[in-house]
Amino acid sequence: MSTQNFNLPDVGEGLTEAEIVAWKVAPGDSVAVNDVLVEIETAKSLVELPSPYAGIVGELLVGEGTTVEVGSPIISFVSDAAPGTTPPNPAPAGEETGGSVLVGYGTGAGATSRRSRPAVRPVRSSVGVIAKPPIRKLARDLGVDLSAVTPTGADGEVTRDDVVAHAAQASVFRNIETPEWGDVREETVPASIAPVGLSRGSEPGRPGVDAERTESIPVKGVRKVTAAGMVRSAYTAPHVTVWKEVDATRTMELVKRLKSSPDYADIKVSPLLIVARAVIWAIRRNPMVNAAWVETDDGAEIAVRHYVNLGIAAATPRGLLVPNIKDAQELSMKDLARALNRLTLTARDGKTPPADQQGGTFTITNIGVFGMDAGTPIINPGEAGILAMGTISQKPWVVDGEVRPRYVTTVAGSFDHRVVDGDGMSRFIADVAAILEEPALLVD
Repeated sequence: MSTQNFNLPDVGEGLTEAEIVAWKVAPGDSVAVNDVLVEIETAKSLVELPSPYAGIVGELLVGEGTTVEVGSPIISFVSDAAPGTTPPNPAPAGEETGGSVLVGYGTGAGATSRRSRPAVRPVRSSVGVIAKPPIRKLARDLGVDLSAVTPTGADGEVTRDDVVAHAAQASVFRNIETPEWGDVREETVPASIAPVGLSRGSEPGRPGVDAERTESIPVKGVRKVTAAGMVRSAYTAPHVTVWKEVDATRTMELVKRLKSSPDYADIKVSPLLIVARAVIWAIRRNPMVNAAWVETDDGAEIAVRHYVNLGIAAATPRGLLVPNIKDAQELSMKDLARALNRLTLTARDGKTPPADQQGGTFTITNIGVFGMDAGTPIINPGEAGILAMGTISQKPWVVDGEVRPRYVTTVAGSFDHRVVDGDGMSRFIADVAAILEEPALLVD
């Protein structure tokens, strides 16, 4: 009996390592080509690795939670065939293995076919909630109690949008009640949410850390990449932030009309759609905010991009991701809405493809979903500007000499002062504000 190892592949991101998150097989299991072997977490996304072989699992060589380098063996297959032959076991009838090349990563001699799987059906729990397994997983990741979610799907099924909307609403109100002081002076939260605090006492070699009551969480994956990028941006690009309060009443009216339009019946519409369109329109009028500072052998140059890969900062269970919509300037309002929907749902599932996180030119961060009025965001590395959208709420506003209730928000923009001057970013923010005040300006 011979064994053959399967090494961790480069999944097309140019990365050097990944964490083993969850094994989907166990020793002795029989697998077919393209069956999912393991879920891994790279610095950018969760990836399911399919099997390049049809055979019997021998041994899981790496434990869950372990970070391994690309090229390291992670699982072995057993076979009665002579060493060096592939695959370890013959594929079932109708399937070709394509040699030992990982399906989906590289090229093989033969084609592969994925086994048909039964459709996922909604599951009814003991408390009567109807939801598909992926929706239940999303609810667990977001900390949502499905029994508290109002379902909008057919036959009372909880949909993905239902879970996401409930999570967004809950995040706004989560700090209304003040908890009692506990007996322990310090607690640890996941590194993807906040850094570990310091307490009195110390651990040898780590001043200020109480070893008995402090848990150390390795900085890796998304948190590691985010931290490095933010430090690089903050200490490389001179940041300046400007902001403006805006009467967004007409934007809210437009969103309401779009929601009731048959043309948008299958599309989720929010004020972010109008902000995205406003940003694209304002970039066209102020192209330097979409530029980048580029170091060269001769010094430096400014690259002005005449296209918009619009990044949307997304708070996910795995940490901050900034996927972007390629060539957003080419999209209609409806197509942009669809792209925002796909981007948001994919990011929340942690399944954003690496390509969607590369090549951004300008970013929007919607801190309004957390109930924040304004902020001073840090520029995404490789870009020259970022816009923060605050919460939209009714406030007293002077209109034609009279105080009236209006929907008001704040738009703030941080910019790289090496690339953009204050007047340029001020004009850009003023243009975005003008669209939010009068969306009809988009019709030109």
